[in-house]
Amino acid sequence: MTENVLLAAHMTAAGLTQCELAQRLNVHGERLTGKPAHVTDRHIRNWLTGKTRWPQERLRLALEAEFGVPILDLGFVPRSSGTTSEGGTCTPASEDSVKRRTFTTATASLTAAMLPAPMAVARPRVGMRDVRELETAFGQLVAADNSDGGTIKLETRALAFAQHALERQTVGSATDRVRSHLYRLAAAFTGTALWAAVDDRRPDRAQRHLERALTLAGLSGNEDVKLRLWSHASLLAAQRPGGSSEAIAAAQVARSSPACRRDPLYASLAATRLAGVHSQSGEERIALRTLDQARAAFDRADLDLPRPAWIAFFDEAELHGLSGLITTEVGRHGEAEAQFHRALSRLRPQYRRNRTYYTVHLALAQLRQGAVDQACTTALTVLPGRDGGSLTGRIDRLFARFDRIIETKRRPASAAEWTERYTERVGRRT
Repeated sequence: MTENVLLAAHMTAAGLTQCELAQRLNVHGERLTGKPAHVTDRHIRNWLTGKTRWPQERLRLALEAEFGVPILDLGFVPRSSGTTSEGGTCTPASEDSVKRRTFTTATASLTAAMLPAPMAVARPRVGMRDVRELETAFGQLVAADNSDGGTIKLETRALAFAQHALERQTVGSATDRVRSHLYRLAAAFTGTALWAAVDDRRPDRAQRHLERALTLAGLSGNEDVKLRLWSHASLLAAQRPGGSSEAIAAAQVARSSPACRRDPLYASLAATRLAGVHSQSGEERIALRTLDQARAAFDRADLDLPRPAWIAFFDEAELHGLSGLITTEVGRHGEAEAQFHRALSRLRPQYRRNRTYYTVHLALAQLRQGAVDQACTTALTVLPGRDGGSLTGRIDRLFARFDRIIETKRRPASAAEWTERYTERVGRRT
């Protein structure tokens, strides 16, 4: 059983096997210390299983260099003074009780920071209480995505929860119903990692998550989560050069899901995604016809029905936002501007990432209609300063696209503020 789920999640996100990680750490170790690190796959196994909870300093430095995060964010727990790391001498027996208390406290703190506290205690039987706790954690990750977008932190936490959902089944006995729920949740968490990688435009990582998530969804037998994954698969394929045919195929699989036949809201989302990839492929008539079908399905949906947390984002505001993206692709920039205005006027406060995303698209729509002053004013309302935190890959690229277009214009004086603040944000002109 994997004890260090954070390290496992970072390895999964990077696509590293134990042997590959050992090789990379040896390179980092020699570069940092000037001496061979002698890391083997046995070291990695010991870290993952929790047999070794605090590596030697040279290995900690190598791990931080490899993953770019502090050692504590990789799930390792510092030992108190007098205790050695792997390869060192044994702790004196007289200190055993102190060490156990220190270790127990540190481990509990780490686990509580990542998982709901009730799940930290292993029980002989896994039941619906475990499922509900994981559902709560899933909702929290969805909320984090809505606020901040897809980040490596969100991605690795989602993978850690997915692994935890699977390992709940090894703790004790569970009914078939509970096992199905746990597979569904593992697929849902992995789907969140997939979406985070898509949002951050990391297609290689996203593809690995997609394949894993589809396997887990198949084991769960849950059609709702399959629809979500195929919808993400469509967006992933659309990011790749020449991926339009695959994007359309994936969107069609999502639209044919039994979940769409059962619930018009699912049908509306799937049709909107399909319309989007048709518009990106230059198929204007098909895209607009499919978008009309999406709107009709949305009008039939009962928005008050209970549904999974992941689809809570798809409301009237989101439909207008996605409609704006589609009409932009087919060159109807005036209509797109109106759709983005409608989206932003209806968007709920917690959807901060989407507010930034659609505001930049609104500015681009204004810019394409020649309203340079207005476009710069719009874009500046959501451009953070240099210390304003990181943005996901999609939004950073949107800002860069807007800036490139501004550079090609005969810029009025009002664009000077944009140029100054964007240069401050990125540190240099792109």
